[in-house]
Amino acid sequence: MTPLDPAALRRRFPALARTGEGGRPVVYADAPGGSQVPLTVIDAIAGHLRSGISNTHGAFAASEETDALIADARRAAADVTGADPGEIVFGPNSTTLLLHLSRSFGRTLRPGDEVVVTTLDHDANVRPWVLAAEDAGATVRWVDIRDDDVTLDLDSFDAALSDRTRLVAFTLASNAVGTVPPAAELIERIHAAGALAAVDGVHVAQHRALDLHASGADIMACSPYKFFGPHLGVLSVRRELLETWTPYKLRPAPDDAPDRWETGTQNHEGLAGLIAAVDYLADVGRTYGSPDGGTRRDAVVAGFGAIGMHERELAARFLRGVAGIPEVRLWGIADEARLDERTPTFAVRVGDQDPLKTASELARRGIYVWDGHYYAITVMERLGLLDSGGAVRIGFCHYHSTEDVDRVLGALAELA
Repeated sequence: MTPLDPAALRRRFPALARTGEGGRPVVYADAPGGSQVPLTVIDAIAGHLRSGISNTHGAFAASEETDALIADARRAAADVTGADPGEIVFGPNSTTLLLHLSRSFGRTLRPGDEVVVTTLDHDANVRPWVLAAEDAGATVRWVDIRDDDVTLDLDSFDAALSDRTRLVAFTLASNAVGTVPPAAELIERIHAAGALAAVDGVHVAQHRALDLHASGADIMACSPYKFFGPHLGVLSVRRELLETWTPYKLRPAPDDAPDRWETGTQNHEGLAGLIAAVDYLADVGRTYGSPDGGTRRDAVVAGFGAIGMHERELAARFLRGVAGIPEVRLWGIADEARLDERTPTFAVRVGDQDPLKTASELARRGIYVWDGHYYAITVMERLGLLDSGGAVRIGFCHYHSTEDVDRVLGALAELA
């Protein structure tokens, strides 16, 4: 495996050429909120619009091309999520798709059933299941976090499971503090309780390869705009569920999954961009990971292997640097020996400064970060941060360099 060359990769992303005051390059340290896209993705989206667009199932060439595009997009999404093309559902975003699916799941619940959610999750993988449980008269149980490192409390997890548990929703990586739970272990416990596992892969999809089948998950959500593609939502759902649950949609509804789960006209130009994003990840894999070939799925997995090695270096550098700024507090795993348990996403505060003020001061220095709760509402509330502005979220991905990390650390030191 060859080390990533972030300078070479950055040249493929037009937005990363943006400069701020004095012509200094901007640091997009807001990667958890959405990644930038390579030129090939931009060209694919524009190319689809330029070639002439049409809706589906028409008796002419442009419509047939749209049908073929959707089929190609399902194959691409399957390659990035480790699912089958027939287990892929497209929509505007993961939140909308989870709300849609959870309504159908709610029809399977009865009073006395239980649904389990966690305080670590983005609200998109909490509220849909809570609402479904409330509508059905089912009970909601919560899994707590550990105060010291903001990881899931496994004792709390086990205590939440029972023979009445029907579904457990948890994140594959926290979009707020970067925590990566032990997914395979948790899914094994969930299935042992006879329940379904619904995992939020939105944040982790930028950093690690997803695998619906290998993980054993039943439902997995992700968003291409987090892994260098356009704004879309993707659900990978075990085929049995897609075939047996009843979707809420207009008539006439196709009989075959996954088509019958998709509502309205899809974002076809976005699907073209999704294909290009997956091809980009495969190209990273062939260049830096496994140049000997294999399937596109193999290349995507190899690409994330190379991405992971580079991001470990970024995360270690940030953790070492922030530890040397006493006025900056970090929430989450700070131990370099535990980098496998986190992504390069960090929640911090500078002294008693309001997070919005910190984000504004960093923006003046050409560093773009997020402040607030980023819809990880429950974890911010649990940490006692929600009512005072949340935290400053700093997030890196594979196109960042160690110099970017040092620049962020230098700016934090100035503010401190």
